[in-house]
Amino acid sequence: MQKVRDDFAEAENGVRLNKYMSDSGYCSRREADRLIAEGVVTINGSPAGLGDRVFPWQTVSVRGKVLSSENELIFLVVNKPAGIECTTDRSNPDNIVDFIGLKKRIYPVGRLDKNSRGLIFMTNDGSLVNPILKASNYHEKEYLVEINQEVTDDFLKAMASGIWLPELKVRTRKCEVEKTGKNTFRIVLTQGLNRQIRRMCQALNVKVLDLQRIRIMNITLGRLKEGEYRNIRKDELKELTAAAR
Repeated sequence: MQKVRDDFAEAENGVRLNKYMSDSGYCSRREADRLIAEGVVTINGSPAGLGDRVFPWQTVSVRGKVLSSENELIFLVVNKPAGIECTTDRSNPDNIVDFIGLKKRIYPVGRLDKNSRGLIFMTNDGSLVNPILKASNYHEKEYLVEINQEVTDDFLKAMASGIWLPELKVRTRKCEVEKTGKNTFRIVLTQGLNRQIRRMCQALNVKVLDLQRIRIMNITLGRLKEGEYRNIRKDELKELTAAAR
């Protein structure tokens, strides 16, 4: 009954344009407002304005691209804040699905622990997930990390050469590590072990204060603000899926 009421209200009153664009999976509401202000969004071929409403019989386009079919691929690049959990369990108040707020069913690709922030993918296409997550494919993931003590040469050497994690009974792969500040470093992993960087630091008696993922394979955060998301570009998706194979 509630869906009938919602459908009736949408037909009678329309839905705000930025919400329509967000629900389509194209971008967040804030990004939608920016695109509308730039003049690249149209409704039935006419330039749209901030605050416009969309009715079921209307067509919305961004730079000529029509939004959106129910069967359309959704693949989002998300800048996850700390405190949001990469789970589809809607009983968890901090779940990422409700945080994104899309009406369509999507789920995260891989994980980024609750206390960490940065890049994660969300999609409705399971065929893309396994090749990206498969550890044997050695796909790169890049992070910026702040720790509670000075980054020393010995620390960098130990992290780069691989560390035995007794709780997981595995030694981490050799990786690229670079000092970026007194207490900060950049690290590129080709594994996806649970809480890997935190566990590696803990093994060296170091505590992680901040951890941000800034790249997965060819996709970077770029200028995407924390808490925001965008639709993956066609050229990015083509390169990503080619590498994933």
